[in-house]
Amino acid sequence: MPVFLDRNDAAQQLIAALERFRGRRPVVLGIPRGGVPMARQIADALGGEVDVVLVRKLGAPDNPELAVGAIDETGYAYVADYAESVGATPDYLEREKRAQLEILRRRRAQYTPVRPPIDLVGRTVIVVDDGLATGATMFAALHGLRARRPARLVVAIPVAPPDTLERVEAEADEAVCLAAPANFRAVGQFYASFPQVSDAEVIAALEGGERHPD
Repeated sequence: MPVFLDRNDAAQQLIAALERFRGRRPVVLGIPRGGVPMARQIADALGGEVDVVLVRKLGAPDNPELAVGAIDETGYAYVADYAESVGATPDYLEREKRAQLEILRRRRAQYTPVRPPIDLVGRTVIVVDDGLATGATMFAALHGLRARRPARLVVAIPVAPPDTLERVEAEADEAVCLAAPANFRAVGQFYASFPQVSDAEVIAALEGGERHPD
């Protein structure tokens, strides 16, 4: 049974849950791709700024959809404790990190070519994604963001499995999660409509324009 109609609906519900941050000029960071249009809606509603936090999943050998960790723009990598058991040897992980870092560099140039990332020192930062499964990308994102010295680091997500949410709560100053069902299989199961978000939609959201699907 879906909990959300689509990402717009999830963003509106998160806005209601984040109302106390209105007027505090939060920096709302979206994790691409699905989290960025949601971050734009939330930032506009709360009177904040929007930016992208770039993190890439480290995929397992022969199964790139299985996350064995994640890496952020600084090169910090979170590696899950089960990585080696699914074939992700240290040599494999080094190659995968280099490949994903190159994609992150290209994405930064594509998404925000005319400005650097927003300075987070002393700011309230809200990190948005359309849902968490393993949480690998969020863990890597939070580590990198913490190093940029925000005053408060808040995670805002529509849905996550209970064990992932518990671990995220330990890494953030606060976690706002609308649903943490025990029967979690995949993020998409909790949305009536969950299409892929295009790079064009991400760029439009960061520029403040209308979303234009490819």
